[in-house]
Amino acid sequence: MNVMSVLNQVMKQAQGGQSGSGGMDINRMMDSLGSQLKGGQGSGSGIDVKSLLGGGALGMMLGSKRGRKMGGKALKYGALAGVGVLAWKAYQNYQSNQGTSQPAPGQQGQPLEQLQGQAQEKRGLEILQAMIMAARADGHIDANERALLTQEIEKLGPDDELHAWIQQQFDAPLNAEALARNADSPQASREIYIVSAVMIDEQNPMERAWLDQLASALKLDAGMARELEQQIQVAANA
Repeated sequence: MNVMSVLNQVMKQAQGGQSGSGGMDINRMMDSLGSQLKGGQGSGSGIDVKSLLGGGALGMMLGSKRGRKMGGKALKYGALAGVGVLAWKAYQNYQSNQGTSQPAPGQQGQPLEQLQGQAQEKRGLEILQAMIMAARADGHIDANERALLTQEIEKLGPDDELHAWIQQQFDAPLNAEALARNADSPQASREIYIVSAVMIDEQNPMERAWLDQLASALKLDAGMARELEQQIQVAANA
């Protein structure tokens, strides 16, 4: 499946770009990631978090067609383009606050932006599944909105296998435990949580409840979950 091709384009939308070819600026992201893994400040998340969404599949999943206010809240969606960096930075901060030593990255799993080949495709599926489930958490994607979203996803060029998989995600029960079981490492769990936190409207009780269920299923304690959400706000205000 051409998972990363589609995911990169969704992340490009998060940066305010178009859904054409391309996606993450890998060189820039890797430079930033290297700095984060060394504990430095570097260039932050390596993304232009001041960019607003231009619509497309991401805009649909975020609920812009359901009247959800964008404006300032849209700033946090840029965090999607740096999910691995932000999740790792959150873990570093959490470890520092706990007064524990920093483990080697390999003990926690690699960030999305460092993975290659099948490992990256697998993580990409986990991220896409988390995004779709979070978008469905308020139960308000009706048949018309699903049709519109399908059209937007088609523009991203998924292959037949990925298209069928995406449609299955819209029909599958919302199951935090099942989503959590797909996480292949602690880093993957943190990335799943952070993209879900980006997607939800924290003022919506149903969506907030979903995020809390997911934190429990992923075995993230309250402090780690708070740090992950804090990194989203840091990115939005950068």
